[in-house]
Amino acid sequence: MAARNRPRTSGTGPRRTSVADPVGPDQAARTDVPNLLEDQPQDRLEERQERADAARNRAKVLEAAERVFAERDPCTVTMVDIAKAAGVGRATLYRRYPDPGAVAVALLDGHERLLQEQLLSGPPPLGPGAPPGARLAAFYTAMVDLLDRHLHLVLGAETGQSRLTTGAYGFWRTHVRALVREAGVGEPDALADVLLAPLAPEVFRSQRDDAGLTRAQIAGALALVAERLLGTD
Repeated sequence: MAARNRPRTSGTGPRRTSVADPVGPDQAARTDVPNLLEDQPQDRLEERQERADAARNRAKVLEAAERVFAERDPCTVTMVDIAKAAGVGRATLYRRYPDPGAVAVALLDGHERLLQEQLLSGPPPLGPGAPPGARLAAFYTAMVDLLDRHLHLVLGAETGQSRLTTGAYGFWRTHVRALVREAGVGEPDALADVLLAPLAPEVFRSQRDDAGLTRAQIAGALALVAERLLGTD
């Protein structure tokens, strides 16, 4: 019987890769993936550590600055004073804050944000739902309380022309302007700054420290202005 012809294999056909075959380029790339994944947690750990260090430095700076502003004339505080009190280098301090005023603004920010939230969504008369005059009187009382508790910071951050350029002043101005508009008296843009002028920290310091007026007396006088100008109905 004639032998059956078997198909001849050529060198160009597909070939199974044996265990001993070298790893192909695609497989080599895949074997590198675990190494990359192993490196990522370490990178993230270092990033988290850096963020934690930065947060600790910031807390140290703000805590020390609070003491420095309270212990001396806020207008004379320097970056060197704050850096020494915090135990950090000046470069670390300047990396986040350009001047002492910026440090004071950062300290004030939390206190001012609480008041801003109350103005937007708190109960009346400070929040919505009360007549314009009553809301302005309540705002004056809250601001006098803030000045009385944190005057050393306000004097370091919001005096003279710099006071008019802070984000907080812009918020207060928008609030007072809206109350004047709601009351329908005078020119809101002009009256907003007039009504905020008595809250300048230098004025408050003079009334409290030089004239000897109490917080209640100052707030009461401002409330009288608010109610007479904007009304209570």
